[in-house]
Amino acid sequence: MKAIFKTIACGAVLLVGAGIALAQQPSADERVAALKAGLASSQATLRQYEWIETTVVNLKGEDKSTKQDRCYYGADGKIQKVPVAAPPPEKKKGGLRGRAIENKKEEMSDYMKEAVGLVKRYLPPDPQRIDAVKAAGKLTLSPQPGNRVRLSFANYLKPGDSLTIEMNMADNSLVSASVVSTMDSDKAPVTFVVQFAKLDNGATYESQTVLDAKGKEMKVTIQNSGYRKQQG
Repeated sequence: MKAIFKTIACGAVLLVGAGIALAQQPSADERVAALKAGLASSQATLRQYEWIETTVVNLKGEDKSTKQDRCYYGADGKIQKVPVAAPPPEKKKGGLRGRAIENKKEEMSDYMKEAVGLVKRYLPPDPQRIDAVKAAGKLTLSPQPGNRVRLSFANYLKPGDSLTIEMNMADNSLVSASVVSTMDSDKAPVTFVVQFAKLDNGATYESQTVLDAKGKEMKVTIQNSGYRKQQG
């Protein structure tokens, strides 16, 4: 009989303990607040830095262009870009065939610029849009292995799109993000996946973004590296 009571008592302790653990889980409001605080802190820190942005455009499985820019925040708070090296001059072909090739290159260049611009509209996430999605009841939280949590924001920027962010619950830092959206010009679906990394001071930054526009058989990879504090 004592053994039975002991078992029941232990079970009660376990249940009470589990209830405390569940009660201590942060709410959606607390998760969103932690996300916004982490974003604000990192963005404030990154304004002191400069870095190298490398953009590679791959078309139909072949790398077509690579460019590098030195990036930093200007006095107006916007990112400024300075080419690391001037691209080599292209040899243009004449005639109708040459004009057709140039038109195609221009079309793909415009599409690539639009794609990169789309990425910048999602990242870094906008606190006001985050609040709007949460207020509309379109936020979903799901625990992940490794002490992580996933926050999914539906209809973040456009109807039917989604922004999903994975956070480390230990320090509320960003681990990764993924977006499903459409291009403005042709409404074609695009996806992009982002990996975040940390500076020594804990600030997070987008270390690599891969955008996949399957309709155009185009991938755009953006890598940020070489962070260092601006001089002067």
